[in-house]
Amino acid sequence: MSGEIRNIGFVGIGTMGWPMAANLVKAGFTVTVFDLSPDRSQEFIRAHTAKATASLVEIARQDAIVTMLPTGKIVREVLLQSQHGAFLQHASPGLLVIDMSSSEPTGTRQLAEELAKNGVILLDAPVSGAEPRARAGTLTIMIGGDDQAAITAAKPALSAMGNRLFVTGGSGSGHACKALNNLLGATAFAATSEAMMIARRFGLDPHILVDILNVSTGKSFISEVVMKDHVLDGKFATGFKLGLMAKDVQIAADLADAVGLEAPVTHMVNQRWAQALGALVFDADNTEAIKAWQDEH
Repeated sequence: MSGEIRNIGFVGIGTMGWPMAANLVKAGFTVTVFDLSPDRSQEFIRAHTAKATASLVEIARQDAIVTMLPTGKIVREVLLQSQHGAFLQHASPGLLVIDMSSSEPTGTRQLAEELAKNGVILLDAPVSGAEPRARAGTLTIMIGGDDQAAITAAKPALSAMGNRLFVTGGSGSGHACKALNNLLGATAFAATSEAMMIARRFGLDPHILVDILNVSTGKSFISEVVMKDHVLDGKFATGFKLGLMAKDVQIAADLADAVGLEAPVTHMVNQRWAQALGALVFDADNTEAIKAWQDEH
């Protein structure tokens, strides 16, 4: 990795990718967006001073690439297979790829090794924080990678999208941190949901219970924000899809297996979220999982 990053190819301008790419534009970077929906790309460049392309060859000509896609499998397809492998065929040695998706840590390490054969450097830099924080540029970003010079070079761009940057270790470590963070969020939501359901069955007012939790040892982000703002009032609009939460919990469970750790709580939580996903739809808000659990009884 050498030289300053000014030209960035941004792959995936969905719910999170759009405001993240917009913040790069606002910070003075030249951004070229690529999305499977050409209409989405055209809409973005009408709203922001940016370029759009449908060609991965053009994306490969940038100083750095950001991927913000639903799964690691899709990231791999874009970088290695799509358009007959166009990206990797035209990527110059030293090109930096920053995967900000929620991908599998072991898969990230494998992808980094494959890209390195062509001189392409991969960092994993997943984010924590929903769409409002993406718009505000206040995401938490977890940076994993084996090339310290590349991490240093990436920080100005990452700082345009987030205000809390953590260097987590080698390749895949950022994705591991993201999955473990979401595992804990998912665990807290499942447990707090069960407390709410028990409260209702016993005749308690869940609003009062949440108020008690929030000044007691049961307090969490889930009780303070998610239950209060999205579940009890029926809003269910955090902006984070149920399918993505279930995927991240599965990643954490797979990681436990990969490192040879018996993790019964993790696997139980994974089962609960898989059940919710099976009962609802991928695009449901993750907080709607409580509907599926309520319907079980």
